Amino acid sequence: MTDQSPSYHYAVIARALKIIDEGGASLSLDDLAGRMGMSPAHFQRVFSQWVGVSPKRYQQYLTLDHARRLLGERFTVLDAAHEAGLSGGGRLHDLFLKWEAMSPGDFARGGEGLEIRWGLLPSPFGECVVMATDRGICGMGFTEDMGRAAAILDLKQRWPRASYVEDASAVIPLAEASFGGQETALHLIGAPFQIKVWEALLSVPSGHVTTYSEIAQSIGHAKAVRAVGTAVGRNPISFLIPCHRALRKSGGLGGYHWGLPVKRAMLAWEAARQDVATAS
Repeated sequence: MTDQSPSYHYAVIARALKIIDEGGASLSLDDLAGRMGMSPAHFQRVFSQWVGVSPKRYQQYLTLDHARRLLGERFTVLDAAHEAGLSGGGRLHDLFLKWEAMSPGDFARGGEGLEIRWGLLPSPFGECVVMATDRGICGMGFTEDMGRAAAILDLKQRWPRASYVEDASAVIPLAEASFGGQETALHLIGAPFQIKVWEALLSVPSGHVTTYSEIAQSIGHAKAVRAVGTAVGRNPISFLIPCHRALRKSGGLGGYHWGLPVKRAMLAWEAARQDVATAS
């Protein structure tokens, strides 16, 4: 593997984000570069390419009150979520996504008759488990918090009657395209209520956030905040269906199925890139 491959860079950034998250603002560029085994200039260039800002600037997005600032400054109202083109293809958030949902009957059969291919790859947020049918990505999870075996089992248990084939060559190109902002096909496999919640999440732009209660209101179930929170937590395609953009009304991060450090890194990564895009 050369140091120019996407997988290499994903692994570098995943390690760097973890170190920054643990070390905070006290780490200098020289410290970070040394831990990555790179020169400061090379590390800053690679980091800025993938995150959009310098390591020092990114550290500012990981402060404890960052989520509260996002909620105050970039709160997205979802009362028109289902009038935003969510029934078909289109640019639903920062990635180009095409998606289709499994019928309720198919979902009730636990994925019976589906062949799901899966593989592991490094990502900007740690090692990633990616699963896909012939229609597109149906599962994406992260191993950093719960471990590799548990993360794979977690996704497989969502569709217990599907057949699973480990085939990294089939899913890695899909995942790398999605992390690179290229067109990505999704296959949503869930109950009807869950899919409504996931549709609403798709309308939240990168660098912005919403709340669980706002999602509940937008899908016509204003009192079902707890059920919405459960559906958000059961989102099988993390990052691409951006459940990390759902916060508590207080500005607290709330929970995150794949670990709060991953959620915090995703929010900071997206906010940094959004600020750069706005400034340019």
